[in-house]
Amino acid sequence: MPADNALLAAGAGVVLCGPAAYLLGPWLMRRIPEPSLEEGETKIPYAELAGPRAAYWCGLLAAVSGGLLGWMLGTAPWLVAWLLLAVVGAVLGYIDARTRYLPSAIIWPSYGAVGLALLVGAAVSGEWGSLRRAVIAAAIGFAVFYVLWFVFPRGVGFGDVRLSGLLGLALGALGWGQFVSGLYGGFFLGAIVGIALIASKVMTRKQMVPFGPFMLVGALAGVLLGGPLEHLYIG
Repeated sequence: MPADNALLAAGAGVVLCGPAAYLLGPWLMRRIPEPSLEEGETKIPYAELAGPRAAYWCGLLAAVSGGLLGWMLGTAPWLVAWLLLAVVGAVLGYIDARTRYLPSAIIWPSYGAVGLALLVGAAVSGEWGSLRRAVIAAAIGFAVFYVLWFVFPRGVGFGDVRLSGLLGLALGALGWGQFVSGLYGGFFLGAIVGIALIASKVMTRKQMVPFGPFMLVGALAGVLLGGPLEHLYIG
């Protein structure tokens, strides 16, 4: 169900996030440093992505995400943090889909921006328990993905590990239901799409599907469905 002031917040999400990602995406792609590649690896340089196509896709993805987030969160104290994440997530998702890399030069500063927005939200609302849960959820998400990367590095990149903590931070502020369904829903989405691509012979078992976009979509689904799923589970 929509939150209080959902229409106003959804409009703000579309108007703020869409243009911000449209402008920020190509600007960042021209400036972030290239990763160190292992022998035999290749990738599209980030700067080559910074064209009109990237701007349109980043703007569209951020506008849709911002609108949905505004509709579900309304004027909740965590809305600003999630709108920031919508912009950053649109840029990261596009980059990962095109290059299979999640640049740390974007992810690490986003921890500070999202964390500061959550801190302000907690100070305004007095919901310090939600902020504490957000920090714990970020640590849990990072730790779980770190173990997955350590055990299965060909399936999970370290960029995914970095992103897991950021998503856990934002999801944890909303609740444990949103955290669990949002962070780990990406596994479910990635598995379904991967199996479908292999079955249709679009890709082989040895090829890696960029996991970042699935993590981001899973986080958005967690915001939309995490609360109802938690209530359904609890009964």
